[in-house]
Amino acid sequence: MAKDTHPREPVTAALFDMDGVVTDTAQAHFAAWKETFDPVLARHGSGAAAAPFTQADYHAHVDGVPRLDGVRRLLAARGMALPEGVPGETDLDSVEGIAATKNRRFGAWLESRAVPAYPDTIALIRALRERGVRVGLFSASRNTARVLASAGVTDLFEAIVDGEVARALALPGKPDPAMPVEAARRLGAEPARAALFEDAVSGVEAGRRGGFGLVIGVDREAGAKRGSHAAALRASGADLVLDDLRAALPVLVPGAAIA
Repeated sequence: MAKDTHPREPVTAALFDMDGVVTDTAQAHFAAWKETFDPVLARHGSGAAAAPFTQADYHAHVDGVPRLDGVRRLLAARGMALPEGVPGETDLDSVEGIAATKNRRFGAWLESRAVPAYPDTIALIRALRERGVRVGLFSASRNTARVLASAGVTDLFEAIVDGEVARALALPGKPDPAMPVEAARRLGAEPARAALFEDAVSGVEAGRRGGFGLVIGVDREAGAKRGSHAAALRASGADLVLDDLRAALPVLVPGAAIA
């Protein structure tokens, strides 16, 4: 039997993850992580543990989670343990140094171009707002303000809960639901009456744990990778997986369509 993808109650709010859902930055994050992790793995690993960082590693361990947590998770998955280090380190022999190096590389990418936003997501957000659905954004990134400003989409969101907010409020990262739940709270919405859009497995898990009325997985992968990532999103609890978010409008607002 097909799963009923309509929320049990009318949707009053929609919460969007940023990287890979609103902004086309996921590949830049992957490239920065790969450039950072490959020498770490070659230096500290042996055998299979020394194999280069892959897209599968990105989705399973670092996508959508705070940088330091991502480093710890990837190292643990490869059977490695490195010292925590101290903030500000830039070597590749500590968790702090690896995270700082990755952020520096992503920052250089961000400085060199305007960040593109996904047209399908922007069209959906505008259509939702026109119909009175409140819209918020959540992201583990502490670069969120810069990314949204570069893409020119900051004003689309009525509430933003990012890595800086999470640090100030001591909110745990995904798969804990604290960040999207806080974003819903700032919109005055109950999670049960909100839809959550995520491209990361950890984010889909957060949506399920947070009791969101509808959890929509976003699959931007191309070719053969598309099927495997979509399957992982569904296995993590996504009610629906889409590669074009305009198709979500009639699910959230029955009878509505984007011209």
